[in-house]
Amino acid sequence: MAASKPKAKDELLALANIGPAMRRDFTLLGIESVAQLARQDADALYAKLSTLTGHRQDPCVWDTFAAAIHQAKTGEATPW
Repeated sequence: MAASKPKAKDELLALANIGPAMRRDFTLLGIESVAQLARQDADALYAKLSTLTGHRQDPCVWDTFAAAIHQAKTGEATPW
């Protein structure tokens, strides 16, 4: 019996404060890598997610986008 191949680590889930729900939001937004996330703008992502889902997002979503983008750009989690 062949050994199963280990599952690749999800680099977006490895970011601070990113769990399964936010990871699903990134997928909905077309973001599949940290490099892609680093080129994004929190305001634009927040507005696009609201449009795609048809409802206003909690302001904490914007905070999470901003923190994740900062970490994607710098490699450091934000202190907030």
